[in-house]
Parts: sequence; structure tokens; C-alpha cells
Amino acid sequence: TRPDRPFRAPHRGSEPAPIAPRLGPRCPARPARKAVVMSSTLVVTPGRVSGSAEARRIRREEKIPAVIYGQGMEPVSVIVDRRDLRLALSGAAGTNTILEIKVEGNVYPAVIKDLQRHPVRRTVAHVDFLRINMNEELTIAVPVRLVGEAKAVLSEGGLVDASEDTIDIVTTPANMPSEISIDVSAMQPGEVIRLGQITLPAGTRALGDPDLAIVTALAGSKAEEAPAPAAPAAGDAAAAPAAGDKPKS
Repeated sequence: TRPDRPFRAPHRGSEPAPIAPRLGPRCPARPARKAVVMSSTLVVTPGRVSGSAEARRIRREEKIPAVIYGQGMEPVSVIVDRRDLRLALSGAAGTNTILEIKVEGNVYPAVIKDLQRHPVRRTVAHVDFLRINMNEELTIAVPVRLVGEAKAVLSEGGLVDASEDTIDIVTTPANMPSEISIDVSAMQPGEVIRLGQITLPAGTRALGDPDLAIVTALAGSKAEEAPAPAAPAAGDAAAAPAAGDKPKS
């Protein structure tokens, strides 16, 4: 399963280099919309959980142990109401939502760094909140959404497949997009849209290999079942002179 780790770390010089500008046609896409900062307020209570028995008791009360850290602050252990967390993340940005965490009169702008889940029930068992600076770049995994209908592909019985569910981008919290929309309307069977061809929203840049396949148009059964050239009839074959034979006068 894919881990719930939308954020990697603040972007530093040791991060993979962002992709270089790529010449040639870019992916047909809708005009990039201005990023809208998705933020929610989350009120938590201070509290350190000691031992698995206490952690189980807290979770039975529909609460989740959590920790806030980052930006040089001492880690702060808190307890989050499960319903409040679900509501805070219910917007379009999902787990990429910027949270204003309130605890004992302090307010911390933060994002979810890690969601630890129960191995069987898959419910959230612990949350790591990363305190952020609104002017500092972060590496974030943004979901890919395909828009439009590739009629040329569908008419051949093929399909359009997103090879990657997310794209890693570097951006500031103020420019964080909730998704990357890719228009597949003009795709042809066998065509591939690569990372370096995608138009990203303003204030963002991608990480990774520009040749990484993001969307692939798979050829269908109709293209595979193209009729072979017809074989000559038996009479025509007999009438044709053999190679090297001279035609009779």
C-alpha cells in the first residue's frame, strides 16, 4: 500500500535537482489556475501518552496521539479528536491541507508529515504534524487528475492510464495546489505524456526525471486485430511466372 506521507521535507540543497526546462510541445492542458491555500483550524489538547495501554484507552475514546515538531521547536505531544481531524482534512487539499493547530493559546501553522495506521483496521493510530514557515519551500506529492476524453484511443478499444498517482513538486505553502490536472483529450493510441511535458501551476516546479511517464494511452484490441494483407488466389499464383523465367512469345 502507498504510505500516507504527502510531505517529504523542507527543500534543501541536498534534495534531487528540479527538472530543467524542456524544449518541444508541452502537454495539452487546461490553463493553470491560481493556487488557493487550503487551510483549516484544528484545536488539540496537550498530553503525552505513556505506554500502549494508555494509547489504546485514548483511541477507544476516538482520540489520536500526535506530535508537533519542526522549525527548531521542541516537539510538543498532543491529543487530537478523530472527528476534528477528519473535518479539518475534508477539503479539496485532503492531507495536503495547511493546518492552524491551536494548543494552550499557541498557534502553529503545520501540515501532516506522517499518518501511522493500525495494521489491520487501517484507522489512524498516530499523527506527526510538521510545523512550517509559510515562506519556505516544501516538497509535496500532489495527486494527478485526468480530464477530458481521449476519443481517438477509445475508438480503438484502448484506454488511458495514469502511470503515476502523484507528482512530487517543490512549492511554498501559499502556492500549494490540491491537484495537477492533465487534459488527455488529444492523446493518440500509444502516446505517452511525460513529466517534462506537463504544465504546472505558477509558483511550483517538479522533481524527478523529465522522461518519467505520467500518462500512457494503451492501444486497444481493434488496433491489434488489423487485417493482414490478403494472400494471392491459387489461380493467380499459378499464372504468375516464376522468378528468372522468360515470358513466352
